[in-house]
Amino acid sequence: QPLSTMPGHRFDLAIVGGGIVGAATAREVTKRWPKLRCLLLEKESGLARHQSGHNSGVIHAGIYYQPGSLKAKLCVRGMRRMYDYCDARRLPCKKVGKLIVATREDEFDRLAELKRRGEENRVPDLRLLTNQSEILAVEPNCTGGLRALHSPHTGIADFGAVTRSFGDDFLASGGEIRLGFELASVRFDSAQLSEPNGYPLTLQPATGESVSCRRLITCAGLHSDRVAAMTLTKDDASSDSKTAQSPPPPPSIVPFRGDYLVLRPGRESLVRGNIYPVPDLRFPFLGVHFTPRVDGSVWLGPNAVLAFKREGYGLWDISARDLADALSKPGLWRLLAANIGPGLRELRRVIDTGAMVEELRRFVPSLSRDDVARGPSGVRAQALADTGALVDDFVIVGDSEGRVMHVCNAPSPAATSSLAIAEFVADRANEKLGLGLL
Repeated sequence: QPLSTMPGHRFDLAIVGGGIVGAATAREVTKRWPKLRCLLLEKESGLARHQSGHNSGVIHAGIYYQPGSLKAKLCVRGMRRMYDYCDARRLPCKKVGKLIVATREDEFDRLAELKRRGEENRVPDLRLLTNQSEILAVEPNCTGGLRALHSPHTGIADFGAVTRSFGDDFLASGGEIRLGFELASVRFDSAQLSEPNGYPLTLQPATGESVSCRRLITCAGLHSDRVAAMTLTKDDASSDSKTAQSPPPPPSIVPFRGDYLVLRPGRESLVRGNIYPVPDLRFPFLGVHFTPRVDGSVWLGPNAVLAFKREGYGLWDISARDLADALSKPGLWRLLAANIGPGLRELRRVIDTGAMVEELRRFVPSLSRDDVARGPSGVRAQALADTGALVDDFVIVGDSEGRVMHVCNAPSPAATSSLAIAEFVADRANEKLGLGLL
C-alpha cells in the first residue's frame, strides 16, 4: 500500500513553500479552520532560506504602489499587522523611518507623484520636506538632498525570525511541517476527484515518499512558475491580480540578484534610518539605499542584475537549467533590449564597488570607499510577461477544478504584507477551494 494512501500521509490542505508568505498562509488557515489537517512543505532544511531570509529587512509603509493595486491595499494593513505581531512575539523591529530623497530638480515631479500615491494609499504621517534644513533635522549627514518625502512609520525587522515564528504558530495550532521535501510533480487521481471526501492530489518529492491532499496552495517564490506549471494549463489561470499587464497564464519568473555593501564597524552612525533615492517608476526596483538592520549594522544597495541561478547568491553561481530557462523567455530579451543603458550601469556596480559608493554619495557626500565593505546578496523572483513588461503586482491563480491555488508573484513588499497577504489568500481559498466546507 503506497504511503500516500495511509492516514499519516493524507491531509486536507498542503501548502508548498516555507518562505514568509507560505508560513503566514499556513498560520492563517489553521487559525480560521483548526479542524483541518494541514501540512507545510519546504525543500530546504529550514524555513526562510531564500528570499525571506535574504532581504534588506525593511517594513514598507505603502508609498510606491499604484493606488487600487493589491500591493497598495495589502501593504499598509500588512505594515500595521507586522508591527503588532513583532511586539506581541517580542521579535526585533524598530520604526527607524525613511527619507526618499531628491538630489536633482528633475526628480521633483516623481517625488510629487510618490506623495500623491502615498496619500491615496493612506500611508500614515507622510510629509514632504521642501528644503535642506528640514532634511538635515531627520538625517544630519544627508547633505545632498534638495527635497524629500519623510515616512516615519517605515521600519526594520528580521523577516527570517518572523517566518520561523509563523512556523511555530502553525505547529502550535496542530499543523505539520516537513522539511527537505522538494516537490517534483503533482498527480491528479480522477477517481478520487469524484469522491466528496477523496484525496485527489498526490505530491511527489524528488526523493522520498509522496503525500496526498484534498486541496493545495503553493507559495514557491523563485520556483513559483515551475510549480504552477505542474498543475495549470493555459485554460486554467483565473487571475486575482488587479494589474492589467498580468497575463492570463502564470507569468514567468526571471531571477535578479542584488548585492549589498555594509558600513564598516564604527561608521553605523552615518545614518539614522532608511535613505532611498527617488525611483524610476517604470521599474519595481527602488534603487540603491541605506538601510539600518536590527543587529545594528547598515546595508547599502542593492544593485539589480540578472542572476545565472535562481538561488545563486554568488557572482559566479551558475545553473545551466536556470540560465537556459531565463534566456528562452522572449520577454527577457525585450526587457534587456529596451534597457541597455540602465543594465550596463547596474553591471558596473557589481564590478566596481566605487560606482555604488558614488551613487550613494549623492545623498551622503561624506561617505567614502574606506567606509564600506562587500556584504551579502539576495535573489529576487521577478515575474515577467512575454511582452517584456515587469509584472509588478501580486498574482494569484487557480486551476479550473477548484482544487489548487498558486501565489505566482509576491515581490516586495510581500514580507511587510505577509500577514495581510495570508488573509487575502485564505479568503480566496475559502471562496474558490471551499476550505471552510472541508
